[in-house]
Amino acid sequence: MTSELSPHVLLPEPMLAFHSDRTADRDAHPLRGLRKYGPYSSGLLPDPIRVATIAPRGEGRRLYDFLKELKERAKPTERKDYLPDWLGFQSVFGVHLVPAEQSLLELGADLEAQLTSSPAPHILLADQLVRAIQSIVAHRERFDMVFIYLPQRWHAAFKGGDSDDFDLHDHLKAFTARQGVPIQLVREDRALAYPDRASVMWRIGLALYAKAGGVPWKLADTDPETAYIGLSYAVRPPDSPRSRFVTCCSQVFDAEGAGLEFVAYDTTEAQVQRDNPFLSRNEMFRVMSRAMDLYRRRHAGNSPRRVMVHKTTEFKPDEIDGCMEAFELSESVDLIQVVSGVSWRAARLEAAKNGPKGEPAMFPVKRGTLLNVADREALLWVHGDVSGISERGSYFQGARSTPHPIRLVRHAGHGTWDDAARAILGLSKMNWNNDALYDLEPVTLGYASVLARVVKRMDLLGSAPYQFRFFM
Repeated sequence: MTSELSPHVLLPEPMLAFHSDRTADRDAHPLRGLRKYGPYSSGLLPDPIRVATIAPRGEGRRLYDFLKELKERAKPTERKDYLPDWLGFQSVFGVHLVPAEQSLLELGADLEAQLTSSPAPHILLADQLVRAIQSIVAHRERFDMVFIYLPQRWHAAFKGGDSDDFDLHDHLKAFTARQGVPIQLVREDRALAYPDRASVMWRIGLALYAKAGGVPWKLADTDPETAYIGLSYAVRPPDSPRSRFVTCCSQVFDAEGAGLEFVAYDTTEAQVQRDNPFLSRNEMFRVMSRAMDLYRRRHAGNSPRRVMVHKTTEFKPDEIDGCMEAFELSESVDLIQVVSGVSWRAARLEAAKNGPKGEPAMFPVKRGTLLNVADREALLWVHGDVSGISERGSYFQGARSTPHPIRLVRHAGHGTWDDAARAILGLSKMNWNNDALYDLEPVTLGYASVLARVVKRMDLLGSAPYQFRFFM
């Protein structure tokens, strides 16, 4: 036995596509690509996007002014090595943004006093906002999106108490998703008062376009017959009358990384180990079969040649058997556990100017560094230095601390780690609700976590699939 590690591999930064036919319309930088080529779904979205608004009494004008600001130019004052100038919503996405007619609603004048005196302001505010949304939804034909303004003085009502499993964002998303209504919460501290206006415009603009049904970008280099699935779980409070666990299968992503739909259902057969639920063979077969049904419906009845499933906990033998049974028509199945917060660290050395020893580099380990550490385990640096993004030559997102790798554990599947690692790198760039170059995890897991957190608050899950844009 030797303690020597295998040589590392450096995978290239995934490219993004901004047109279905023009293969030259690609860039590694998502925002730079949008500015240069426009969104992938250019010309396919109804124009204009009509925005209804809900605001405190006397403050509806603040949302109207914010909509006007989205149409104007802005220069970044932070992250200047990454953020390009914001050119205005219509210039970036090719569609106009307008206030919806007769859909500007203001909340009751007495709400302020009620929130101050209420022992449960979060319940009161949630109830008032739901009522307002119901009033607007009665005229659904007038709008495409709802903006809801939340002033910072209401921050005590955004969360419940220590014993309350309540989150205003998730509560409203759970309600509006059932109505098929995309909403955007506009918080005063994070949107209206945030100093870097270009950063706000990019974040809100991207989210708005995707929630309206647009596709900003897709992955450029992929296997057209591969499907990616993320699996996550959420736990309901002990006093809930429903099943303790809700199993949420994230959107089934096609080979280009474009989100489709997702399925969710209550778990009735689960074993709990270390506070994590593990499914029975029947339950895993059930959720994965429904995921495959979604894929086939979008691909003319064809099954994917290859399937990759991501989750943060290990795959138990019963779960593996359930997956294999559901994917029996696929030639290759990879069941991969993605573990964050590992204790591994690495330093990057460069050739010394004098002598054989290396010298510490100015930047950390490169993003895309892949290192085998065991027969079925590898380390992948999703976070790290990237070339070709900044004019300085190197770009380290966040610009602080030593980047942690994620640990990949293969519970089923064969071959090298290259394909699985490339897929995770690419899927880390597919979050349309974020203006960053990448997330620290693949979107299969990021979206699955959000979905599970919101879905557990829905009274009736139903058997129909959901579109993720209503949960963003």
